[in-house]
Amino acid sequence: MHICVNGTNHDVPDACTVADLLREIGLLGRPVAVEVDRTVVPYAEHTTFVLEPGAVVECVTLVGGG
Repeated sequence: MHICVNGTNHDVPDACTVADLLREIGLLGRPVAVEVDRTVVPYAEHTTFVLEPGAVVECVTLVGGG
């Protein structure tokens, strides 16, 4: 199915969860905030929240520096 992640189109398997997506894009296990269709998905729901076709996902990570 097609979704948009941080402004880029992605193809993911049907029934893809937020955790599955984070694994696919290399962010699983890192501190990350996830928003799907303008709604924040709590960390506790990453393994159970199933993405729908056409979902717009924003993933924000922490970046250190100075």
